[in-house]
Amino acid sequence: EVQLVESGGGLVQAGGSLRLSCAASTFSFGDYTIAWFRQAPGKERERVSCITSGDGITYYADYVKGRFTISSDNAKNTVYLQMNSLKPEDTAVYYCAATRWGFYGSTCPAKFYFGSWGQGTQVTVSS
Repeated sequence: EVQLVESGGGLVQAGGSLRLSCAASTFSFGDYTIAWFRQAPGKERERVSCITSGDGITYYADYVKGRFTISSDNAKNTVYLQMNSLKPEDTAVYYCAATRWGFYGSTCPAKFYFGSWGQGTQVTVSS
């Protein structure tokens, strides 16, 4: 099992930016698909973005396309989520997760396939 540790959350005004980090403890980082999910109070945990560590294929949910960018630094076993033009509706606890399942075409694996999860980091966007 991969151990994941998120960091970088905080409070920001609408229109601002944050960068989240997800550090993974594994010797085979390149074999994993890493994803960011988020969960707002009273809502289901939803998939935000994914990346295959080996070849850098990415996926974005429609509601973050053009605003968020996912990237991977394989030398540091770390995945980043750069979040720009933040909106109050982006407020949530953000979790990173890992799976050995790859993309199916251009589709990131569903939440069910992610077996390793971080503890989450709070992102709050004020209006």
